[in-house]
Amino acid sequence: MTKLEQPTDRYNTGRATRQSILGEAHVARAEANVTDFDKPFQDLITEGAWGSVWSRDQWTNRERSMVTIALLAGLGHVEECAMHVRAAENTGATRDDISEAMLHVAVYAGVPAANTAIKAIKEVFEKLDTDKTGGQND
Repeated sequence: MTKLEQPTDRYNTGRATRQSILGEAHVARAEANVTDFDKPFQDLITEGAWGSVWSRDQWTNRERSMVTIALLAGLGHVEECAMHVRAAENTGATRDDISEAMLHVAVYAGVPAANTAIKAIKEVFEKLDTDKTGGQND
């Protein structure tokens, strides 16, 4: 989409889905950082990943979340995996779900991939817990 084009319906659907999964603040930050260089990429993921795949009715957001986390972990994309772990609270995927997904990663993608992802996931959980308690230890 060029600067003069109007967003497509798929783009608008994708943006709304992206916001519901990743949060409005995340999407606002991503959009604020878009340059002419990466705008085509941002449009592609908004329409493609979020508008074409995440917006489908065949799976729940919880199911898509678990599959996405497992795939990202298995492929070694730890930063993206961590982002989707943070977003899991918005999809209904639980920590138990994510733990089960990591077992599948270990068996089907390898123990090193799962081990690396688990380390990052534990850091995300620790940060989420700290943020919820305001840094107070119970």
